[in-house]
Formats: sequence, C-alpha cells, structure tokens
Amino acid sequence: MAREGWHTITPRLFVDDPSRLVAFLVDVFGAQGELSKDDKPTTLRIGDSNLMIGSTEWRRATSSLLKVYVDDVDATYARAIAAGATSLEEPADMPWGDRRAMIADQFGTDWQIATPLEP
Repeated sequence: MAREGWHTITPRLFVDDPSRLVAFLVDVFGAQGELSKDDKPTTLRIGDSNLMIGSTEWRRATSSLLKVYVDDVDATYARAIAAGATSLEEPADMPWGDRRAMIADQFGTDWQIATPLEP
C-alpha cells in the first residue's frame, strides 16, 4: 500500500554532492524534478519510478537505504525487530502523511518502512 504516485519500494542514495548527482541523472536519464533547497531529500522521477537523493550528512554508515510501503508499519517493525533487526527509528506519524519507522538489518541495509496515514 504505497502513497499515490509511489511504488512499494523506493531507493534513496546518499552522496557528498547531491546537486552533481541530480544534474547527472537529469542529463543522462532525463530525470524530472529539482534539487531540494531544504533539509528534505530530493525526489526525482525517472520513467515510472521515484529516486530519493540526500546528502551524506544525513546518513548512518550506509550509502543507500530502501523505503518500503507496507500495510501496517507497526506490525512490520515488530517482525523486523523479532527477526534480529536493529531499531533506528520507532514508528511515528510524519508531517507529510506517512507513519514511518527505520531499521537496520543484519546484512548492512537500512530500511525505512512506511504506511500512508488516512486522509
């Protein structure tokens, strides 16, 4: 259950110079969107997919994470912790309309799990 206009899984890349990556993706792949001018990640659209780009100052020890929309973020978070994941952010309502949590799996991947809040 993703928000409208989003797929179930969205990759997010962390780079030292987001503006250069955005320019590259626009030039090479015809990405649509603009560099975010605030602390929010930049969201570009390439074909039918979104790609989020953020500065390395906002990452942990990873260069990417995967955002996954699920039916129930709280239940998914609980299953992840029970399966050995580490909590990075407990489930909470976000101002942009998602309920979100973050975990790190045992294999080096960070996951942002989210459920859209009801309108």
